[in-house]
Amino acid sequence: MSDQLEEHLDVLVGKLDLPRKVRLLTGAGHSHTHAEPAVGLRAMTFSDGPAGVRGPSWDDGEPSACLPCPTAIAASWDIAGASAAGRLLAAEAVRKNVDVVLAPTVNLHRSPVGGRHFECLSEDPLLSGGIGAALVGALQEHGVGATVKHYVANDSETERFSVDVRLGERVLREVYLAPFEEIVLAVRPLLVMAAYNAVNGTTMTEHRLLDDPLRARWGFDGVVVSDWRATRSLAAASAGLDLAMPGPDGPWGDTLREAVECGAIAESRLDTKVKNLLRLAARVGALESVPAGRPAIVTTGGDVRAQLRAAAADGTVLLHNAGAVLPLPLERVRRVAVIGELAEHPRIQGGGSAEVRPAHVVSPLEGIRAVLPPEVEVTYAAGSYLDGDPGPVPPACLRGRTGDGAVRVRWLTDAGEELRTESRDTGELVRFGSDVPRGAAVVELATVLHPDVTGVWQLGLRGAGRITFEAGGHTLHDGDVAPSYDGPGADILTPPVRIFDIGLTAESPLELRLSQRIPASGVALSFRARRPRRSPAEELERARQDARSADVAIVVVGTSSQIESEGFDRANLSLPPGQDDLVRAVAEENPNTLAVVNAGAPVLLPWRDDVAAVLVTWFAGQEVGAALADVLTGAAEPGGRLPMTWPGRTEDVPVLDTRPVDGRLSYREGLHVGYRAWLRGGVEPAYPFGHGLGYTTWELVDLHPPAAVRQADGPREPATVVTARVRNTGSRTGKQVIQVYLARPDSGIERPVRWLAGFTAVHAYPGETVDVDVSLPWRAFWHWDSQAGGWAVEPGSFDVLVGFSSAGLHKTTSVDVSPGTRAESGGSNNPVPERGSTRER
Repeated sequence: MSDQLEEHLDVLVGKLDLPRKVRLLTGAGHSHTHAEPAVGLRAMTFSDGPAGVRGPSWDDGEPSACLPCPTAIAASWDIAGASAAGRLLAAEAVRKNVDVVLAPTVNLHRSPVGGRHFECLSEDPLLSGGIGAALVGALQEHGVGATVKHYVANDSETERFSVDVRLGERVLREVYLAPFEEIVLAVRPLLVMAAYNAVNGTTMTEHRLLDDPLRARWGFDGVVVSDWRATRSLAAASAGLDLAMPGPDGPWGDTLREAVECGAIAESRLDTKVKNLLRLAARVGALESVPAGRPAIVTTGGDVRAQLRAAAADGTVLLHNAGAVLPLPLERVRRVAVIGELAEHPRIQGGGSAEVRPAHVVSPLEGIRAVLPPEVEVTYAAGSYLDGDPGPVPPACLRGRTGDGAVRVRWLTDAGEELRTESRDTGELVRFGSDVPRGAAVVELATVLHPDVTGVWQLGLRGAGRITFEAGGHTLHDGDVAPSYDGPGADILTPPVRIFDIGLTAESPLELRLSQRIPASGVALSFRARRPRRSPAEELERARQDARSADVAIVVVGTSSQIESEGFDRANLSLPPGQDDLVRAVAEENPNTLAVVNAGAPVLLPWRDDVAAVLVTWFAGQEVGAALADVLTGAAEPGGRLPMTWPGRTEDVPVLDTRPVDGRLSYREGLHVGYRAWLRGGVEPAYPFGHGLGYTTWELVDLHPPAAVRQADGPREPATVVTARVRNTGSRTGKQVIQVYLARPDSGIERPVRWLAGFTAVHAYPGETVDVDVSLPWRAFWHWDSQAGGWAVEPGSFDVLVGFSSAGLHKTTSVDVSPGTRAESGGSNNPVPERGSTRER
């Protein structure tokens, strides 16, 4: 921002009295900040957005584009692809009049059992920082504020509101702060979100880390916003926190005003916070006196559905492909068996605050049927049932009494007086506390179910609190439903389900009524339903029969919403009961069995050697079925590489525990996170970090030793460049990810066995040879000297290892770091070229 603008902002702050300043520093509601006409400030709208932009209300009736989840974006290892995803998010934000998107999440996959990993990017700080910076840069190019979260060490969900994470200063700086630092220095995000947890005894909304390094060392000049309800006390006002969300209630308000009036907190501290908020407003076009910077329309470069489809394919990881069974030889395929409940009803996104509602979803079953020639017969069987959340009642089966809408919603006072009535097309209602009609104490949903199938249905509710559920005039539930986990938002983000078996006759209507005493956090209430099903034994036998008579069997397995979601960590790494048995049964019947894994983070695959191929689609968004069909048929290549290590056995996982002891969670592994921990332990995983196959073959032909490095300009400046020559030795155009790792076996300080220092994605035609330059930033060579309180460089020789995964390294060279090299220097970075030897591996 210019000096002129800074002076203008100072003038605006000076126009505000103390009560107005205090008011601005707490949100006006769940998704909005306060407006202030005295300085021409309109309210700013915030929205969750890691995999889509929901908009100011979860229940606004306007669908959102659902992108592949962040692990799928990171699995592309493609900076350009991440930028494209950021542009899609920006377009959605502009379309929905959203000023700030609460994304990306750059916390690390410290342990594979973390329940919210689908919303994070990877287990490596450099990969997370690079992909995160691309997302932020593309969002903010279009005038939409990005929020990098959750600062810092919010890497698991158990006791997330109160856990005290204990770790050393060097580990904090080199591992957990590193992706935040990369993004702040690279693209200047407009917001950083302070996490719920504490670090080394201090809760993050009150932590010194909000000032140093975030502002003092990195130069961050944006808004530090709290995670929702993370602001504990007045102490946060003396720290670097600027905005307490949500609102209008909170720990500041009159308490903060009184503290300033009595001199306990300097008003100048508030002035700084208000100025940060006004600077954000100026950047997103919410300040009347500053011309808006955002375009009216964001051009994403083509059809959104096609881009979502391509992004999902580019993040899909082919783990193995025995006998090159993929892509499918369509000329020899006449019957395909599609098996698995997730093939018909896939999980397109993880559970929790990141959920959006797309206008449509292409299931794997639909996608496969759409691309195969008409002469190919496609059969379907669920094969096994997930003990997960039954879905919403199919809208086609709901009809209102008056014909105005499928569902009638009534807002009632404590005395039963009707305040407002609404008509809805679905049986799902979500309203945050600030969006509930004033005076409403009870909400009631009523509809008429017209079953389309005769049999035993499962009908029920999803919600928490005091709830009554009636079907056909009979009360099936009347009592309290406890949230599934403790913590803020538990009753809104992942409310539990209560289900009842009810025999129904097709087209015989059944009245349903659901009422809830409204919790303080708001309303998350819905009817749930599941159509009649065969018994598990009958269903498994049907899957066996289909597989036996097919040329190819495609079985889709994955996790349920009771396993992977915001708010809780996973109990184990296994697929839900029945899923492994289903894959084994299908593989016994058909040697051409392809397993598709629909999960957001690693799961155990004990049958992986029994099937012909394994694909990981992650939570791939609304076009998952179309993208999977493209990959299966070869219309698109599986472009993904694992952004985290996949274990073969739980007992092999080096960092597993996420459960605090007496409120503390110790990061005892230190620097050795993810693949670094696997390498230190010497145990081979099922699939290493960076692994993934395509439909062609590659050779790392040559490696030019990098120039020696002598002078540091900054942590992001290239210290040196590695040039690799790669050749596509196969018969198809393809993609490869060149990965560069550093090692220092004779180091005088503790280091990982090796660590990622650079990467780039490359595409080549059959037979084409490409020279690829991979920049290695200074950050890759530096280490934090806790005693000196700064960055240092250990002079000497570093091994440079280049390959296609953390375990698949094909060539090694070295690079020398001169004794005179200084960390965080302002000098010129013009190293004298020196060449070392290159070794084959």
